[in-house]
Amino acid sequence: MTPLLVSSFTLSTSLGRGLAPTLAGLRAGDSGLRRCTFESVVIDTWAGEVADVDRQTMPDGLADYDCRNNRLALLALEADDFAGRVRQASDRYGARRIGVFLGTSTSGILQTELAYRRRDPQTGALPDDFNYRTTHNGFSLGEFVRRRCALEGPAMVVSTACSSAAKTFAAAARLIACDVIDAALVGGVDSLCLTTLYGFASLELTSRDPCRPYDSARNGLSVAEGAAFALLERTPVSPPAGSLLFLGYGESSDAHHMSSPHPEGLGAQLAMAAALRSAGVSAAEIDYINLHGTATPANDATEGLAVAALFGDQVPCSSTKGATGHTLGAAGGVEALICLLALANGLIPGSPHTGSRDPTIPINYQLTSRQAELRRVLSNSFGFGGSNCSLVFGVAS
Repeated sequence: MTPLLVSSFTLSTSLGRGLAPTLAGLRAGDSGLRRCTFESVVIDTWAGEVADVDRQTMPDGLADYDCRNNRLALLALEADDFAGRVRQASDRYGARRIGVFLGTSTSGILQTELAYRRRDPQTGALPDDFNYRTTHNGFSLGEFVRRRCALEGPAMVVSTACSSAAKTFAAAARLIACDVIDAALVGGVDSLCLTTLYGFASLELTSRDPCRPYDSARNGLSVAEGAAFALLERTPVSPPAGSLLFLGYGESSDAHHMSSPHPEGLGAQLAMAAALRSAGVSAAEIDYINLHGTATPANDATEGLAVAALFGDQVPCSSTKGATGHTLGAAGGVEALICLLALANGLIPGSPHTGSRDPTIPINYQLTSRQAELRRVLSNSFGFGGSNCSLVFGVAS
């Protein structure tokens, strides 16, 4: 793949809104996880809720898109002057030459859940003010962001569970390579809802404690919400030293089971190997791996096997879900941008809440954050049904 310039990016999670608070939290080993008090949920678990989402007000002309997921998108777009950088790109290329590719798993489903409480007691009809198309509909997110940023290029919303937002980088790269567009707004947004929290609890995948990726006593994940956006552009012939680059991607679908990963991590291996080939780098050239690392017993064990098979036990690895929680359809974007923060600041993030490494997983897992010189990093995102995506990022010399 021809490298693409990551000219601007931003993310908002329970760890913080914007790049500076996120970086400070990662350096300090902080966590945004708290005991779950979301809405009416009664589950003994921890969750990652983003502050001030419900204080967001929809802009003029976009009131029909009002739902928690789009409010979270709006909150993130306004951080780090990201929306301003998109406007500048639109001035350079034209609104029709910038695509929008975003990932989500449940979109604005909370709006539907709340509407069901207000059904007509006689007919069961949903309230007249409920608009499925502009809220719960999967494309609501893409359409809202496209309209908010006044873009007119191709738009797509990917929903492949936890790999959704990672796959948007690959989709954008393909359309730029085909000269359909010159730049792309990529990433993902997923917000807390009742279906997700109760659904993961019913699968016995949620922990009663903050999640502990790769801990020998790990016992489940912490559901969270988050938003991540990046602007990809064609790379100049001689990019300035320190420029952040998207180097390659790998996708696979092992289809082993509806919710369980392949026991030997076959699909994960295929995705990582494909990403290395796409980027034109060897396993030895990767300086850090941000693991999918959900803190469920099966996920961490199988991903660890896959990483060990390709990289051995030398490359520093960590999962940052102890800091942000599992942001589901946004996770691939959130963690890709954490990789970019790591590259830009020479930081290997640690793993908050993880106390003791699982000795049966033979990888170089990092418990605490530390400084290091990084040139190339890998980000893993593996979803239900064996939908896998790995991304490689680097820094220009």
